[in-house]
Parts: sequence; C-alpha cells; structure tokens
Amino acid sequence: MRILGIDPGYAIVGYGILEYDGFKFRPVTFGAITTEAGDEFVRRLKVIYDDMTTLLGMYSPDAVSIEKLFSNTNVKTVINVAQARGVILLAAENAGVPVYEYTPLQVKQSVVGYGRAEKPQVMEMTKNILGLKKTPKPDDTADALALAICHGHNKTGIEISGR
Repeated sequence: MRILGIDPGYAIVGYGILEYDGFKFRPVTFGAITTEAGDEFVRRLKVIYDDMTTLLGMYSPDAVSIEKLFSNTNVKTVINVAQARGVILLAAENAGVPVYEYTPLQVKQSVVGYGRAEKPQVMEMTKNILGLKKTPKPDDTADALALAICHGHNKTGIEISGR
C-alpha cells in the first residue's frame, strides 16, 4: 500500500509518501510544498493545488491520510488552513484517491503508543520507524510522515472522500 500523509497548511504543506507492506514502512519521498507570504492568497492556493496534483500523479498513492482540522484561537488562521485543506481534498478527489482524516491524538497513539505524547517524541519515533538518520524538516514534513504511519497502522480514520 502506498500512503500519502499530509499536514495541511497554507504557508507550508508537509507531505510524506510511504510504502507499507503490513509489517514495514519504506519512505518513497517526503518534503514540503511552500508558498510565499507576499503572494495573493488565491495564488497560494493554486500553488498548493498544482503541487498536490503533481505529487498525486507522480506517485499514485492508494490513500491520502490528512490531519483533521482543529480549532485554535486564531480564527483567520483556521479559515485559511481550511481553504488550503479544501484544495488538497479537491486534488485527491480529482485523482480518485480516497482520503482519510485522523486527529492529532490518533496520530500520537499510533506512532508513539500514547495519545498525549509530546511533539519531539512523535518526531523521534517517526524517524526510528522509518529508519531515517535525521528527523525530516520542516516539522510539517515529519508530521505528514506520522500521518502516513498512522493510516498504515490503523486504517480507522474517517473516510471523507465518500468512496
């Protein structure tokens, strides 16, 4: 199974593509889609959509694992992340790839074994599970890889693509 993990954002979208055979994960590629702060917001959304479409086309994942949107105190940030998440979901839908969402608690539980784990613990375990020498940077990339691991381990996320 090939899984594309996504940590959504509008400045940085972390992504990680893993192969999983039911026993072992193998990193295929990982990185981040970045947008320029000075660009018009719709331009930033287009960059995210176009780059996501390219990733989906190049790597043909079997599933997309994305972080469930959660509310924080900055309403503008939540709205902008939701819009970026929307174009990511659209790209996956257009590519015919089912999308599953997971809460941060589910990701921590799956990767570390403890739902209240701290971010450094999740990043270290992600690195170890994947056999990487260094923790991927930026943090959004490591988060995306953790989301892909979570889906491989669980496949219990809520499928939001209606497939």
